[in-house]
This record gives sequence, C-alpha cells and structure tokens, in this order.
Amino acid sequence: MSANIVIVDTGCANIASVRYAVERLGYSVAISDQADVIKSADKVILPGVGSAKHAMNNIKAKGLVEVIQSLSQPVLGFCLGMQLMCKQSAEAGFNNSSTIDCLNVIPTEVNAMQVGELRLPHMGWNTLTLEGTHPIFNGIASGAYVYFVHSFCAPISQYTIASCDYGQPFSAAIAKDNFIGCQFHPERSGDVGSRIIQNFLEM
Repeated sequence: MSANIVIVDTGCANIASVRYAVERLGYSVAISDQADVIKSADKVILPGVGSAKHAMNNIKAKGLVEVIQSLSQPVLGFCLGMQLMCKQSAEAGFNNSSTIDCLNVIPTEVNAMQVGELRLPHMGWNTLTLEGTHPIFNGIASGAYVYFVHSFCAPISQYTIASCDYGQPFSAAIAKDNFIGCQFHPERSGDVGSRIIQNFLEM
C-alpha cells in the first residue's frame, strides 16, 4: 500500500519484528533516523525494547528529540516507545533508580511496578479494559488479550485509553492529540495486535 510509514530507528532490538508486523498487513515501511524522512511520513512508529536511559541517549545522540516532539501526524509507540512518550521515567538503567527526562508529548510519568509477591517483569498475555473510545481500538472489545513484557508502567490518568491489572492497575495504552502509546507489544499480540496496528495505519 502507498502510505508513507516510518519506524524511528532508536537503536532498539525489536525494530525488525515491528517492520514485519506492518509488512504482513500489506504496507511497505521504512526504518530511519533521518529528521526529514521522519517528518515527511504519513504515520510514525516509535518502537522500543530495553532501558529508557539507553533509548533516550540514542534519541538525543541522533538529534531526534525535537523532531519527534514536533510531529503532527499519527505516532504510535510500542512498549518502551510508549514510555518514551511520557514526561519522565524512573527507569534510568539497571540498578539505577534516578529519574530521566523523556519526550514529554504525553505528560504522565513512568514508575517501577509495585506488584507485591507477583513476579517481574510482567511477562505474558493479559487483558485490556477499554477506557472510553479511541479509533486505535476499533473492532477490539474489553477483555481482549495482548502480550506484555515490562517492569515499569504509567499510572491510570486522564490520558489512559486502556488499562490492565497485574498486582496494580496501570495504563495499557495512553493517548494525547496525535500521540498514542501501547504498553503491550502489538507486534506480538496475534490478531488483536494486528488489528490495532491496522487501525493506526488507517487513521
């Protein structure tokens, strides 16, 4: 299909799987860290696996902070990509509890999950509870299962469009204006994830 879709090259490990998930829907997609390519895209995907500190360092080194902040087309963040959209994150790296500034396009914060005796990371399939309506979830019902791998999360807030519970309630998806973030991995969430990606590409 002819839409100009760009995955931001943040140096994270799951870019190939995100690209495959888009291509499987019949779309061509580019991977780029070039400002002009990203700015000219019809849709932008911000992937992420790993630590927020490492990813933000990559984004800063590539000169992409203001580029991403200035985007007006639909932008979808996957997992860490969602967390990078937030104001700040307590995940500054392994065994490091300091807070780092993120992209601040959705003004909420990311903190370590408090799940009691449950194991971290929260890894595996869990259910979505939709909060209101958002076009990213067209055709998706509350109770749908998606795949998570994370130890940090954003709280329930005015920006929450889907929630989940694992020892505590947290934002499974957030949105503000043209920015949408999914804490789960749509590219690993079967038919539900494919529908979410397709909804985004059709926005």
